[in-house]
Amino acid sequence: MSFRKVNIIILVLAIALFLLVLHRNFLGLSNLLRNEASDTGIWGLQPIDFAPNAPQPAVDRWPEEIPVVIAASEDRLGGAIAAINSIQHNTRSHVAFYIVTLNGTADHLRSWLNSGSLKNIRYKIVDFDTKLLEGKVKQDPVQGDSVKPLIFARFYLPVLVPSAKKAIYVDDDVIVQGDVLALYNTPLKPGHAAAFSEDCDSTSAKVVVRGAGNQYNYIGYLDYKKERIRKLSMKASTCSFNPGVFVANLTEWRRQNITNQLEKWMKLNAEEGLYSRTLAGSVTTPPLLIVFYQQHSTLDPMWNVRHLGSSAGKRYSPQFVKAAKLLHWNGHFKPWGRTASYADVWERWYIPDPTGKFSLVRRHMEVN
Repeated sequence: MSFRKVNIIILVLAIALFLLVLHRNFLGLSNLLRNEASDTGIWGLQPIDFAPNAPQPAVDRWPEEIPVVIAASEDRLGGAIAAINSIQHNTRSHVAFYIVTLNGTADHLRSWLNSGSLKNIRYKIVDFDTKLLEGKVKQDPVQGDSVKPLIFARFYLPVLVPSAKKAIYVDDDVIVQGDVLALYNTPLKPGHAAAFSEDCDSTSAKVVVRGAGNQYNYIGYLDYKKERIRKLSMKASTCSFNPGVFVANLTEWRRQNITNQLEKWMKLNAEEGLYSRTLAGSVTTPPLLIVFYQQHSTLDPMWNVRHLGSSAGKRYSPQFVKAAKLLHWNGHFKPWGRTASYADVWERWYIPDPTGKFSLVRRHMEVN
């Protein structure tokens, strides 16, 4: 056999071997992407889809993602859409949205996300099973309204984002004006599973919120007449925090079984009524205050400029609102409602509902 023929045979074998290796690597990558897209959760949290329209680059080339968790209820869906839109367009980072909703809202949400400027975002819709809350919450006879199940989604972050080490949680009544990378990089002290915005910080203290209870201290959220609360030895004057925006160290969250701790206090409250009767804020706040007592880091106050929804009046100057990294319309006056401060700032990020089910309520729409 000539030397030339030997070289040709070696070359053919080398090409065949290369093609075989390439084929096996392609199959392995395809399986990896398929497993990523069909990941199923536990505790009743079931992923419905993940980034159906977004381009799927090779896994080993995808930069670090910033997981952002947000709940999306049917009656407030426009708020979640505006929040997502503001986050997506004010960052250069790769954000993955984990949108928690009830099964009946998924199709409506998906049709909204697949239209307009949001159609290329990377997201996962997660169905929240309300059975998770059985025996843990009860209806408040004073308020008369049934508890909204999605407000407890923030308690289950490690399940919602199973592969992440950190995540951001935001309420649906926010607009983000800064790059969430800065929020994501908030330093957390060793042993701390989350960073919250203190209610005694400089921005919050500018606003006196009228209502029942003390808005800034533990006594406004917990019933210190109850023996179980007194035994915790938590000072009633301790500054509370707002859980509508926070950064979580999910590795530490899992290590400390934070979710189990929160569920424990939910059950105890359902049995014994441990929350303040003049509850200052959401029913999700008291168990978080207990579990994270003196065990949480703090956010930059500009990343949760809140109380914009506490009244229809403008409590902050236009210059301050423009400088804020995140605006939070916590309170009864939502920016998609009839009266709210700086609704025009929120509406810049609102995308009209292509199905027409959700519409803004404005004064000029009223019929005299």
